[in-house]
Amino acid sequence: MIEGMPEMVCCRSFGRAVALLATLVVGTSAHPLERNSAAQDDYRLWDFALALSADSMEGRGTGTPGGEKAARYIASQLEEFGLEPLGDDGTWFQNVPLHGSIPLEETRFHLNLPDSAVDLALGRDFLLYTTGAQTLIPSPVPLVFVGYGIVAPEYDYNDYQNLDVEGSIVVFLTGEPASSEETYFDGSFATAHAHPEAKQRVALSRGAVGSVLIPSEVDYPDRSWDEWSAMFSFEHMTLPYDRPRRLDMLINPEAAESLFRGSEYSLAEVLAMAELGEIRSFSLSAEASFQGQFRERDFVSPNVIGVLRGSDRLLRESHVILSAHYDHLGIGAPVEGDSIYNGFVDNALGCAAVLEIARTLSARDDPPLRSIIFLFSTAEEMGLLGSRHYCENPRVPVHETIANLNVQGLAIFDTFNEIIGVGSEHSTLGEAIESVAAGSGLSVGAIPLALHPQESFARSDQFAFALAGIPTTLLVEGMQYRNHSSAEGLQAFIRWGEERYHTPFDDADQPVDRNAVAQHFEVVRSLVVELANTFRPPQWHRGVPYVNARLRSIAEGR
Repeated sequence: MIEGMPEMVCCRSFGRAVALLATLVVGTSAHPLERNSAAQDDYRLWDFALALSADSMEGRGTGTPGGEKAARYIASQLEEFGLEPLGDDGTWFQNVPLHGSIPLEETRFHLNLPDSAVDLALGRDFLLYTTGAQTLIPSPVPLVFVGYGIVAPEYDYNDYQNLDVEGSIVVFLTGEPASSEETYFDGSFATAHAHPEAKQRVALSRGAVGSVLIPSEVDYPDRSWDEWSAMFSFEHMTLPYDRPRRLDMLINPEAAESLFRGSEYSLAEVLAMAELGEIRSFSLSAEASFQGQFRERDFVSPNVIGVLRGSDRLLRESHVILSAHYDHLGIGAPVEGDSIYNGFVDNALGCAAVLEIARTLSARDDPPLRSIIFLFSTAEEMGLLGSRHYCENPRVPVHETIANLNVQGLAIFDTFNEIIGVGSEHSTLGEAIESVAAGSGLSVGAIPLALHPQESFARSDQFAFALAGIPTTLLVEGMQYRNHSSAEGLQAFIRWGEERYHTPFDDADQPVDRNAVAQHFEVVRSLVVELANTFRPPQWHRGVPYVNARLRSIAEGR
């Protein structure tokens, strides 16, 4: 997690919901990349997607040779299309300074127990969320169990009630209070309060110096510790000025039992309380200190940026940004012998769509009125770092950027009758989506409650643009399919999240309905053209939290 930022898409994010909304379901029996429409013969989208997801790209890890190779490939395509470079010093590349950190096995979490002392070992006993700085807690500090670690005034719920955790390390369970009532913690669906990042922010706000998360079998009945270890095996990255300086860890349930030794309740008793809906918070008898040892590096990784100039003499000075992140997880822990995390859907397919839009629009005799910036961001998986850097160091003034459309995957399960603009309810972008949908014979829907609409907007690069004050959306297909029921689609999506998301199996061998891809591509392209030709730039709705950033950029001429 990046301090001060809401939950983000990264290799360490998890929860009962899958965060990748742009890939709203797969699992069809269609042959991988089957060409099932003659109308697609002129598309180069497939060539782009296959090139970016090839094993030779080594999973496009940030700050790796494979990631650099992907950036050069994208730049070569933009140059071929005749776009203008918009990076540093007249190049295609905007270098993003980054800090990387990997914890070493010498890292220790030391427990002082009532009757003994024990050192917990990295990997075997615990895993670290954030390793951006040489985290050090030299002297033992108290441990406090805070239930689920949730403060939710809307539900009159506070795990920190009457507790002082200043200077302590807090311990909490995954998940949130179970409920059969949809009005209380959304019933069987997890709310944003269940996300570890949200709990970590609450702990920090209460003065805690660290947090320890215990994964519950209720939330993860089939996930082994080895699987947790694989998820946490990637290098942690931040922007240099954002390196976290606190302790956030995930503890092996077997090791977690020692935290409760000599306390009022054992871990087994706590878990029994949770099942009964009677969980309580209390001070633990143990104290803990922490000594982190890390392999660190400072490096740069490029955003790739090109621009297609608008045709109108006046409107061309304003811009629409079409973005997609090109990075993925690189080479990681092997799964069934495969260690290359190709990221075909996430997000070679999204980059391919942006490249194809750049190619087709640049070839037109009637280019759009406004200029279009094609931004391929780095380090999205690590916390939206490339898009954040761009917004803090824009290549054109922020106030001259009327909108961002982010592309995160494309529909691959089935053709659809419904489109969703994630976050479009915050601005008049919703009106543009309505117009494009009507022209495409589609309706406009909303994110299903099971996929946590309250948090989805913050899960990819569109959120960085929103924080900068730029009206933005992520266009995804809805759950109204032409050949499958909504229930089938939802289950297929969940299955994709469990079996392929952020694994080596998100590759070009998975089943893909190319008609669905082509349909989604055309809708995205139509929306880009609509925005680039509009005489009425999108506006934030009154009262949304991004208005002030927009007004500030205008006032400052930034």
